[in-house]
Parts: sequence; structure tokens; C-alpha cells
Amino acid sequence: MSLTARQIAHHIQGKIVGDPDTAITGISGIKEAQDGDLTFIHNPKYVAAARDSKASVIIVGRDWQDEVPKTLILCDSPSLAFSQACELLAAPARVKFPVGVSPKAHVGAKAKLGKDVCLQPFAVVEDGAVIGDRAFIGAGTYVGHDTVVGADCFFHPNVSLRERCAVGDRVILHNGVVIGSDGYGYATVDGKHIKIPQIGTVELHDDVEIGAGTTVDRGRFGKTVIGRGTKIDNLVQIGHNVVIGAHCLIVSQVGIAGSTEIGNHVVIAGQVGIVGHIKIGDRAVIKARSGVVGDVPPDAVLLGAPALNEKDAKRVMMQTVRLPELAQRVKDLEKRLGERK
Repeated sequence: MSLTARQIAHHIQGKIVGDPDTAITGISGIKEAQDGDLTFIHNPKYVAAARDSKASVIIVGRDWQDEVPKTLILCDSPSLAFSQACELLAAPARVKFPVGVSPKAHVGAKAKLGKDVCLQPFAVVEDGAVIGDRAFIGAGTYVGHDTVVGADCFFHPNVSLRERCAVGDRVILHNGVVIGSDGYGYATVDGKHIKIPQIGTVELHDDVEIGAGTTVDRGRFGKTVIGRGTKIDNLVQIGHNVVIGAHCLIVSQVGIAGSTEIGNHVVIAGQVGIVGHIKIGDRAVIKARSGVVGDVPPDAVLLGAPALNEKDAKRVMMQTVRLPELAQRVKDLEKRLGERK
């Protein structure tokens, strides 16, 4: 497929700097691009790569100042705009699933299905469950008793959505997601671990997306809550009675212990561990592999284990690198002092 820079700019609502009739026949990364390719830059450190790139058209931010011998398309979010351009240029045709209930699916006699629902083979919808209009329930997916699923949801194969949970509209659950499994709660009596019943539920608000293999435990009492528009990556563990606000980003292999409260627009990077019963304020950013052991104020940026203010954490890391040198200096000083005695 061939399009012009003008057509791409119109599609992504960008402004052209250069030749609007430049032909685009492919897409590629900034370093791999060849003549006829469209690429993008979202980080100013790649300015040199833009000058050297063989790409014909480059999508950049609206604040772009550098001159490069290319046709540029200026837009608000280069990464998002490039994704939209990719869909126009090279995305494979979307798979369309037929509406209806497979004869190999099981629907409880007291379950309710909305309009234009798709239930694939071996999907199970138990008694009392309610499935909203145009929902897609993939093969092998389980929807438990008295669970409510909103409109336009898309559950990939082999999702488990346990009893009495509530899911808003347009929620996407990827393969292997488990919503509503028991929280990790035991009382130790005479050296034995006695299970504490987990009688709460899980509530997913509108436009949540949860990646493959992630688990969200039901509350011991009350609810575990994931707020509107929050996006959770693969292999994340969310404990019982955790409350996560709206439009958060949680990256893979994060573990959040029970009863933690997370505000809105929080970013939690990969492999972060968070203890239970703390509060994380709005817009906080917790960088990769940090260990959070106490409350986090709004707008904080934390790093390290235990997590500290990013500037303090970097100073600690720099000093840690110098520990062998400092240890040797201490030994030398001790030796010199010993010689003076």
C-alpha cells in the first residue's frame, strides 16, 4: 500500500514540514528504515539518528526544532501517531468473530446474555451471571455465578472470572487472567495455617485492560478495585482489598500486597514490590525493581530498595559503586594508624 505524507498527516492530525507528496510505502524503526519508509522519534536523543536515517518521512513532536533533510510530520504524541499510521499502512485485517453462542459453550439456565454476544466453544457462563451487549467471551473462559460483565468487553481464551465479581464496559482481559481468586489469608493456630475465608469481590471499572497471566484477588471483606482506564501488564499480582485509582499504568511482574491504596495516574514500573496497608498518592512514579515499604506522597518519583526519592536513591547507588574503593582506603588508614602506635 502506498500513501503520501499528506494523507498520513491528515489521518494522524499532524502538520507537515517538507514535501507533502512524499510517497510512503513501508514502516520501520529509525535505524532500520529505508527509502520510502515512515518512522518516528519520541525522544530528542535520537536527533542524530534522524539525520542519518534513510527514512523518507519522520513523525516527530510539535516542539521539534532541529533541521533534518526529511519530510517531517509534527504531532502531539509521535508514538501514538506512528501506531495509528501503522494501522493505516500495514495492519493485518482484524479477525471478525461470528455473533452467537457456540453449541459447545455452557450457559446456565439463570444467566442473562445481552445483544450480539459471542460465546466461543467451551466457554462457561454460570447461573446468575449477566453478560452485556456485544461482549466477546473467548474459548475456555469461565464466568462465575452472579458475576456482571459490561458491554463491549473482550475476554481472550482461558480467562477465569470468579463468582460475584463486577466488570465495567469495554474491559479487555488477556489469556490466563484470573479475577477473583482467593486472597492470601491464613491464621496460624498451634503451628498450623488455617484458611481465612475470602468473602469479598473484585470490581473492574470501565476501559480497564489486564495482561496475560495477571491475577487480581478478591477482597477478604469488601472489594478489590481497579479504577477506570487503568492498564495492567502481564504477570502482575494484586492482593486482596487493594484499591487502584483511574488511569494508572502497572508494568509486568509487579506485586502489590493487600489493602494498599493507589491513587490516580500512578506509574509502577517492572518488578516493583509494594507492601500492604500503605497509600500511594496521585501521579507518583515508582521506577523498576523498587521496593516500596511506606506511604508515597503525590507526584513523588521513587527508586531503589527500599525505595527513596529518586535523587537520593541515585546518590546511594553511586556511593555503593565506590564501596570497594572506600573499604580499601579504610584499611590503608587503619594500617597507617597502627604503624604510628
